[in-house]
Amino acid sequence: MKKRQTKSKKAILECLQKAGNYGLRADIIESQLPNFDRVTIYRVLQSFIDDGIIHKVISDNGKFYYFKCLKCEEVHYHHHYHFKCSICGKVECMEDEMEVKTPLGYSIENVNFWITGVCSNCKK
Repeated sequence: MKKRQTKSKKAILECLQKAGNYGLRADIIESQLPNFDRVTIYRVLQSFIDDGIIHKVISDNGKFYYFKCLKCEEVHYHHHYHFKCSICGKVECMEDEMEVKTPLGYSIENVNFWITGVCSNCKK
């Protein structure tokens, strides 16, 4: 069964796509889309995660960031690092795919690796 494309889904997806490789917290999405309530935003974000459209990562400060990875056109399919600038606070997906070796019989469901430092914009 195909899922309905609602106004809220379209608006939230556009918001994430405009962010590019940068992650957005739900409160940022809510501030950019004041016509949608918090519950709707979280419900849509979770449905996108369940469908593999976006991915969610918890940062070193305990906050969740949501990403529409530019490398993944339809479904998020790879594991990669996330970089957080210690000056401006922006979080972004790193392009390089990460290889994680697991013991025989193990399978990976989620990976969460953070790199912190100073982004190129703040370094100028």
